[in-house]
Amino acid sequence: MSMIFETHAHYNDEAFMEDRDEIFAQFKEKRIGRVVNIASDLESIDECLELAQKYPFMYCALGIHPSDCLPLTDSLLAQIREKLKEPKVVAVGEIGLDYYWDTPDRPIQKHWFEEQLEMAREVKLPVVIHSREAAQETMQIMQAHRAQEIGGVVHCYSYSLEMAREFVKMGFFIGIGGVVTFKNARKLKEVARGIPIENIVLETDSPYLAPVPFRGKRNSSLYLPYVAEAIAQLKGMDTEEVIARTEENAERLYRLSAS
Repeated sequence: MSMIFETHAHYNDEAFMEDRDEIFAQFKEKRIGRVVNIASDLESIDECLELAQKYPFMYCALGIHPSDCLPLTDSLLAQIREKLKEPKVVAVGEIGLDYYWDTPDRPIQKHWFEEQLEMAREVKLPVVIHSREAAQETMQIMQAHRAQEIGGVVHCYSYSLEMAREFVKMGFFIGIGGVVTFKNARKLKEVARGIPIENIVLETDSPYLAPVPFRGKRNSSLYLPYVAEAIAQLKGMDTEEVIARTEENAERLYRLSAS
């Protein structure tokens, strides 16, 4: 039987300090199979690596989020690059541009996005891209750096169907999470309907963005069945098929063999 593949979570977050193991203990019953835990700042690099090494079902992505890239230096990036060789690291991320918070300055965000894209190319790992209110510049940088040769996912997708199709043409996956269950998420529902199931992966961004009926509460991978059901309804598919296909997609994204 297929298992739900959680492609993007932050279990190193302090929101999980009290009861992380209790949540993990429920995974099997709720059909949560593998989880990729995603780093975002310098401190989280080692935290994510440790969690991935501790739990057999967990992998990690190592990289620096645009909002946290100010302290980055070439020597710190070189240290991260070394850690990318660890066997449970499956991607570079999350990296990209965030013009919603718009800090640090855009040239700094762009510089470290480009540097981390090239690092991913060198180590032959896919990228996990964070892009918020920066669609055109994200696409331009990806095209300039031939991101189609690197591969990866645009996580927590928030742009138009037209733009999603451009990312898909580059061979990228689109990460869809709890927002697809929100009543006002017209654009994301359109994207879920309009791109092939072969390009969709399930994610939560836990502890953020819990789906309805848990909106506003702490999110966890245990709520992924609600995301799978919402996508199934939008695409006129069986939920079981969505779970199976997105599991296969996540294996292709992160270059993992079938469980």
